[in-house]
Amino acid sequence: MADNSITQGLIFAAAMVFAAATFIIGLYQSGKRRKELTLWAFGKGLNISISKDDSFDSKYLNFDCLQKGHSRYASNIMSGAIENRLFTGGDFHYTTGSGKNRTDHYFSFIIVKSPIWLKPLFIRPENFLDKIAELAGFNDIDFESSEFSKKFYVKSTDKKWAYDIIHPRMMEYLLKSPVFSIQFDTLSVIIYRDRIFSTADFEDSVKFVNGFFELIPEYVLQSQKLNPV
Repeated sequence: MADNSITQGLIFAAAMVFAAATFIIGLYQSGKRRKELTLWAFGKGLNISISKDDSFDSKYLNFDCLQKGHSRYASNIMSGAIENRLFTGGDFHYTTGSGKNRTDHYFSFIIVKSPIWLKPLFIRPENFLDKIAELAGFNDIDFESSEFSKKFYVKSTDKKWAYDIIHPRMMEYLLKSPVFSIQFDTLSVIIYRDRIFSTADFEDSVKFVNGFFELIPEYVLQSQKLNPV
């Protein structure tokens, strides 16, 4: 009986040590990444705030990824201008479920101001559930490139707009680039993945969105250009 008590005590102690070690490692990694983000942001001429902003989602109501779950907040928020485009980037948290079924979700994003008026458009990697939905008759927008259509899910209320933006050269660019999810608001674009970015990911996302805007056709730029203030 005594041996059993000692064994249980050792197991409990080991569990506590493991939990403490995990917590300390988490703090170290969090602090290390925050330093890396701060250096990256300063190198780009951006401001950075490590405070949690639980009203961030209310500023971008049309971005689906910022409206999921509950207990939402943004943190490590970087803001300023990169290559003459207004830029906001950072990490986002939301919670699904509660109690024992609670799950915390974290991902990173960048939001850039568009040089033109935009219409709704959503581009993201296609997944298994999309294939099931397609069999049930819920199709996304298909394109001439079967490779592109298999890899990306595209949704828009205006098919012509989707085809104007995602022309053959744009499809080639998206297929060759690091894969991100993209959503348009009327004057902003959000780029994100369902995970936390490294500084290299933030760098890739900035290069990606710059290349994306450069490939928007001139006739679209002219038809959607902003009126001078």
